[in-house]
Amino acid sequence: MRAVVTRVLSASVTIDGEKVADIGKGFLVLLGVHNDDTEEEAKKIADKICGLRVFEDEEGKMNINPMDAGAKFVIVSQFTLYADCKSRRPGFTDAARPEVSEPLYELVVSECRSRGFEVQTGEFGADMKVESVNDGPVTILLDTAELIKHA
Repeated sequence: MRAVVTRVLSASVTIDGEKVADIGKGFLVLLGVHNDDTEEEAKKIADKICGLRVFEDEEGKMNINPMDAGAKFVIVSQFTLYADCKSRRPGFTDAARPEVSEPLYELVVSECRSRGFEVQTGEFGADMKVESVNDGPVTILLDTAELIKHA
């Protein structure tokens, strides 16, 4: 599983002209699911997202976790994170099919909510317009292939 986690001052998702997600301070998470991903990867990446200490303390150091910062999340499914760009036209054979990826995406959302976070989402498989005001900018790439290997 891969996630692009951006610390934001605000983020929103609009589908067919209707705003379906809208937060202030928090994380915009773009989440991709690999063919081989399981519930283990979903739980691992959710745990990492919920614990990232990237909010600034009173000394301006990134030392505060999202819960203590009062952060909210917008999590958006993003199969293109597994694009194979060897040619000019990306291929997506490494991205999990919807019947595999949607339940794992929903598990990540559920895991974050179970830790007390307000989590808003887009709509799986929809054409979404995602807006954000990056804070910092702080953008973190997470890949469970690396997280689990080093656990």
